[in-house]
Amino acid sequence: MERLLTYLLVLSTAVTITSCSARTEPLRKKESTAIPVKVLPVIQYNGLERIPVSGQFTTDDEVMMSFKTTGIINKIFVKEGDAVKKGQLLATLNLTEIDASMQQAQLAFEKATRDLQRLNNLYDDSVATLEQVQNAKTTRDLTAQQLNTARFNRQYSEIRAEANGFVLRKLANEGQLVNSGNAVLQTNGAGSGKWILRAGITDNQWKAVKTGDPAEVMIDSHEGQTLTGKLTRKSESVDPSNGLFSIDITLGGNQSGKIAAGMFGTGVIVTGNHQTVDKSGSETWSVPYEALMDGDGSSGFVFVTNDSKTAEKTKVVIAGVEKDHVIISQGLEKSKLLIVSGSAYLTDKSSIQIIP
Repeated sequence: MERLLTYLLVLSTAVTITSCSARTEPLRKKESTAIPVKVLPVIQYNGLERIPVSGQFTTDDEVMMSFKTTGIINKIFVKEGDAVKKGQLLATLNLTEIDASMQQAQLAFEKATRDLQRLNNLYDDSVATLEQVQNAKTTRDLTAQQLNTARFNRQYSEIRAEANGFVLRKLANEGQLVNSGNAVLQTNGAGSGKWILRAGITDNQWKAVKTGDPAEVMIDSHEGQTLTGKLTRKSESVDPSNGLFSIDITLGGNQSGKIAAGMFGTGVIVTGNHQTVDKSGSETWSVPYEALMDGDGSSGFVFVTNDSKTAEKTKVVIAGVEKDHVIISQGLEKSKLLIVSGSAYLTDKSSIQIIP
């Protein structure tokens, strides 16, 4: 009797497990039929391309400032990083020799003026000849020009700021002998707030962009801050030091206090160089290569979904091919989401599960 009870208990347990398994198996099968996929919104193609760039901030009015004449630096009134105002005195030479030269020119001019006056009087008395008077006048004119030159050199024996800005570098020190034209200070006009991002781009990027293209610029030291600008210059030759073409993105608005010369930044140029291939005037769409199935040059298939649960196999017409996407002219008019990953495992009406 005990053996019979044990047998019935084991049989009952087996039937229960089998029954539960039979009930849960279809559910497991149903859950496993949903194929994981990744999707992108179906967006109309507008022919725009975003080209990333990176570079350093600068201005287009950096100046290497120097003295007009050779001499010994007497005083430098600024340090690197100082803000300066237009017309502010920045540095001077020792003026002993320069003032002496100007005084000599002044004395020579005064003597030539007296000589000319004396000869004019003698000429009126028929004692001096016309040639003597003309020679004296020429001498007076020559000394006048020499005096103007001396005054000009005296004026440019000091350095004054050309615009509101900052001192970027100090390249000489007080007491140092500098030749005419040797740089003493480097300044910029950053006080006006007009900054540019100077960057390098490749051959293909240079071909794609054009002056006037809008751009977005991000400052690495100001996380999350985006500034607007536009492409204002692209070089016509390659920089031999890095093999890249140089471009300038000029920022809009006044950015005083936000940027310093040499600060690093990144940007994105939005260019309209690409033209929509479809000439009929109808809508076109941009599709990644991996989303296109069985493409033969003029048509192909993609999988789309409108309810985020079921994949629909859709025939599309290929209007053109770009370097990283295919342009579609027909087939996506009523589609909302394009399946871009997992298409190889799909068939029409397959159940899908969208993953991030």
